[in-house]
Amino acid sequence: MTFAVLFIMLTGFCFAADPAEGYWLSKDENTNKITGGWHIYQENGKLQGMMLSVSTFKEGVIASNCSESYKGFPVSGKVNQMTVAGTPWIFGLTMKNPGEWSNGNVINPEDGKMYSCEIIFHPAGSKKFTKDTLEMKGKFLFISRSQFWEKTDRATASSLWPK
Repeated sequence: MTFAVLFIMLTGFCFAADPAEGYWLSKDENTNKITGGWHIYQENGKLQGMMLSVSTFKEGVIASNCSESYKGFPVSGKVNQMTVAGTPWIFGLTMKNPGEWSNGNVINPEDGKMYSCEIIFHPAGSKKFTKDTLEMKGKFLFISRSQFWEKTDRATASSLWPK
């Protein structure tokens, strides 16, 4: 009995979620306005991000400006026929350290451009971050740009559609 309880506790620690996983609100780095709701999760040892809702599109909009396919895209089918919400636009990130992921890609479904990306979790309580924050850094060649996303719940991340 003691062994079984110990085994369950240890396996629970081994499979604990990474702090970057969860539900997040993306924010425009210039206006600080919320742009989308995301679910960040691991699949097959890689970190992915699926858009759940968007503040600027109506529900069901197709990502028609995207290419038909992208190298390493995690789901099959024609990308330019997929909906903006429900598609993993962030994919292929590998863990450097808990809460730090790199060597992945992000596709902007508005224009279809793909960028390399990394994600860094910043816990609440530091000088710069008063609440849990996810830094989403997109890169193209030597240029990078960061957005700072805020932690939320599934219901909020799924409910940003314009009225």
